[in-house]
Amino acid sequence: MFTRCERSLTLTQSLLINFLFLLFPVLIFLIFFENRQHTYNRYIIMLLASITMILCMVFPIKLKVGFIVDLRYIPFLISALFGGYKYTFPLYIVLNVFRFLIGGEGSFQSFIFSTVILILAPLLSKWFVKQNAKKRIISAVVVSFFTILLYLGSLAFVLPTLNKEFWMLSVQSLITYSLVMAVIMILIEQIIANKKARDSLMQSEKLNVMSDLTASVAHEIRNPLTVTNGFLQLLNKSKNITEEEKKYIEFSLIELKRAEGIVSDFLAFSKPQSENMIYSNLKDEIEYVKNIITPFANMYQVHIQCKFQNSLNIYYDKNQIKQCFINLYKNAIEAMKETGGILFINVSEKKNEILIKIKDTGVGMTSEEVLQLRRPYYSTKTEGTGLGMLMIYSSINKINGKIDVESEKGKGTTFTITIPVQD
Repeated sequence: MFTRCERSLTLTQSLLINFLFLLFPVLIFLIFFENRQHTYNRYIIMLLASITMILCMVFPIKLKVGFIVDLRYIPFLISALFGGYKYTFPLYIVLNVFRFLIGGEGSFQSFIFSTVILILAPLLSKWFVKQNAKKRIISAVVVSFFTILLYLGSLAFVLPTLNKEFWMLSVQSLITYSLVMAVIMILIEQIIANKKARDSLMQSEKLNVMSDLTASVAHEIRNPLTVTNGFLQLLNKSKNITEEEKKYIEFSLIELKRAEGIVSDFLAFSKPQSENMIYSNLKDEIEYVKNIITPFANMYQVHIQCKFQNSLNIYYDKNQIKQCFINLYKNAIEAMKETGGILFINVSEKKNEILIKIKDTGVGMTSEEVLQLRRPYYSTKTEGTGLGMLMIYSSINKINGKIDVESEKGKGTTFTITIPVQD
């Protein structure tokens, strides 16, 4: 017979072994798969979570009455909170199939309980992923605490007697679930923060290099374009050329104009000009761009709704910021040109940050398309060069801002620009 101390030690050892199983997927993902594309990560995460759940069930805490307790629901809950139903349902199948293979008196209760979690936990997913790191950690700990509390309550309901072993298990399980969930979530959030910081640094370096190169190159290209454009216009007015030759000249002028437009996009990557620098709250630029883009919006039955509530001031190049907003509004309107819609513009302040939300009700983008937005020359439009989007990121990067994109195919896109305000 085990003494009380030996039973407590066995319980603690089982929980620690389960905790190690939970750490392995985090480390494996961090070492081998962190830099993989988003489309592959989903399957890797589900595979690692499935292996972890199975290992936790292979080495559980066994009660004398036949029921078992382990940490299998932690990867299940994390997948539900971060990924919703598309992540949770495959894990639900794995969990219950393996639990029935193990057998024992708790199989049916485990099936009922996991079904309840499958229905309820993913409902929090959309709210959960929008929170900051600290709130996500706290929320996950609270969810895990009440999950194991509900599980223990279901055990108490079917057990014939509630002895000291059960109460000791209950207290240790509640504490362990909460602590383990907190540790795992802290590690996950740190991985996410590190990846974002690395991506931001790499993007900033790319934009700085482009800023240094494109200004000088674009100026050198613009000079011969201007000369060529002038001579072609003079030649077009000549009476010694045929109509067919004039048509060729007109095509050349059109292409020259397009080339100048591309050069202008390149010039937008140049460093802010001192004569254009102002200290303001962006109100004039928001209103100016809204007024000049309104006729373009009217062409496609797009209504613009603008709300401005910001008193915080920052230093910025007004010309670059104007061009940045023009590109954003134009992209949003073109996403709604088939059916029309509403372009929402909301500028507000939050503590020491300016928040700019630009939302359309257009065609939207897939998650893969959103990830590609920062790539040079990538565009979702067949006739696009991709420079407009890159110019947006460049302009916001110069004022130390960041851009978050939320989009769903067929439902629209929201650009959220966060600009820090320094004293």
